[in-house]
Amino acid sequence: MRLTAWVEDAPAAGVAGPRVLGVVQPVLAALGVADDEDVWVIWGDEPQVRWSILAPTPAGLATVSVRLSVPQEGPRASGKLTRWPRVQVGDLAVEMQGAHRVVATTVEGQVLRGIDDAADRIAAFVSAIYAAIDGRAHQSTA
Repeated sequence: MRLTAWVEDAPAAGVAGPRVLGVVQPVLAALGVADDEDVWVIWGDEPQVRWSILAPTPAGLATVSVRLSVPQEGPRASGKLTRWPRVQVGDLAVEMQGAHRVVATTVEGQVLRGIDDAADRIAAFVSAIYAAIDGRAHQSTA
């Protein structure tokens, strides 16, 4: 999913507003993530406090941590680029029952788990990461 789609689907007002994206987008750009590229956002339990972005790039996986509640400073974003040979990705586990599917995996220590449509998006995102690790062309997950 593109970052703009994640922003539209944010779990709470203001967690990914213009002020926050104003510090996030330059960090993503510095790590080699193109404008509105496919990313995975991990909102976590307290998205009003902190959340993370995973973004595949040609060089590796960009990880950006966003922190919203920095007193007297405003939002803060920090990131790193992990080269593909060092990226840690778990096995992709899929379970089906009737028409429902559940997918789970880990990417750089972050658990990605989803049901039905979310499972499809996770599988597509992780498949793009597997392709990049193997040196194959990056496939869009949008």
